[in-house]
Amino acid sequence: MLSAGLPQGTVPKLERPGPLRDRVYEALLELITTRALQPGQHLVESELAGHLGVSRQPVREALQRLNTEGWVDLRPAQGAFVHEPTEDEADQLLTVRTLLEAEAARLAAANAGTAGITALEELCAQGERAVADDDVDGAVEMNARFHTKVMELAGNAVLAELAAQVDRRVRWYYTPVARQRGRQSWIEHRDLIDAISARDERRATEVMRAHTEHTRKTYHEREK
Repeated sequence: MLSAGLPQGTVPKLERPGPLRDRVYEALLELITTRALQPGQHLVESELAGHLGVSRQPVREALQRLNTEGWVDLRPAQGAFVHEPTEDEADQLLTVRTLLEAEAARLAAANAGTAGITALEELCAQGERAVADDDVDGAVEMNARFHTKVMELAGNAVLAELAAQVDRRVRWYYTPVARQRGRQSWIEHRDLIDAISARDERRATEVMRAHTEHTRKTYHEREK
């Protein structure tokens, strides 16, 4: 096992065409977001380069960018490490997420049509199947897609842009509690769909606020 902690064969080689440093950045960010690379884990340039099938230079550039954005810590004489978020960092981001998502739910209740509600129901069903199959990665992905769809149905481009800025960090914080949230999270999603279908803006706001607050509370109460 390499110290970068990635199982052999799980990381595809990157295609050469295109801006390689950007592709390496996206690959590493995805590995961090999904916690294939764990908080606090040492990131060795040569090993990451070998996994991705690239030279060390684009890896070094990607790590520097990830450091600037707060995903990676560069420590003098020690190297690069996946950032370990503090409880305050998580709390601040998840609090902002509650504000954004609650407003999105309200607007979705005001604006969503039949097709949009059907799309939410299909995403919810897929999420429920992922939970039943104990597919944590699948549940995390479907949770993100469900919330993105609600944001889309809200029809506010500025709100969507702000939400997109925190989306990956929300996934990062949600992943370690996805199994614990489990089926209850999708029951709450069903309640939200009912409120949106009824065009009940107040109820949709309340359900979404409670839903995101449950996730925030669960994160802080998680086993570390």
